[in-house]
Parts: sequence; C-alpha cells; structure tokens
Amino acid sequence: MGYYLGRLFGADLKNTYSPDIDIIHPVPLHYRKFRIRGYNQSEYIARGISESINRPVVTDILYRTKAAETQTIKSRYDRWENIEGVFKTKNINRAENRHILLVDDVVTTGSTLEACASEILKINNTRVSIAALAFTKFG
Repeated sequence: MGYYLGRLFGADLKNTYSPDIDIIHPVPLHYRKFRIRGYNQSEYIARGISESINRPVVTDILYRTKAAETQTIKSRYDRWENIEGVFKTKNINRAENRHILLVDDVVTTGSTLEACASEILKINNTRVSIAALAFTKFG
C-alpha cells in the first residue's frame, strides 16, 4: 500500500517538486523495530515516489541510533525532547553537494523530520526538502 500511495504522491510531486532533487531518503527505523515490523513504511513510500519522479532512493546516509519511545501520547515538547540526538549520519560523501528529499509517512509535530533534516544539513553543501504522505492534527 505504501508503495502504491508513494507512486500516486510522486505523480503529484512531479508537477510541483524541485527538479534539482538528487536523492530520496526515507526516515529510518531503528534496527530492532525494523526486525519486529519487517519493513519501513517510509521506505515503501519513498520507493513509490522514486518511480514517479525518477530519482534514486538511498537508505544509508541517515540512521537511528536508539529506539525512541512511542510519540503517540507525548506533548509537543516531549516529542521534540524524545527524538533529540536519535539520528546520525554516515556515508556523508554520498550526501555532499546533494539535494535530498526526506520522506516520512505521517507528520504530527514535525519533530522527527526536523531532527533528521538537522543532521543531514550538517553535511557539506546539502539541501533538504521534505515529503510526508499524511499529517495529523496534534492535540
């Protein structure tokens, strides 16, 4: 379902996105959560977008260092604090001088995307755009 919705989303983005996007990177899951779930829903969405806008998906620049507690019952500040320092970068040479489309499934407060983008922007001459399939009203 995520791949299919990503393709539809990508078709819409094709008419509005910045054509200088170089790569697409999904928000990563912690490896333990990935092992339990068996997939990363953001990666499926990213792969669907990739098919529509003809840009590659890269999954090895950003990684999650620890499994954060569930965000569903936390306040806005607690969500931001819960996610602080959770993401790190590696393989930075793949991101240098690139425009990265960061993809997530759902945005509530934006703290996850902000944390991811902040880490990516520490890499020399990178730019970040974001795309999320859905949003939910917080509070």
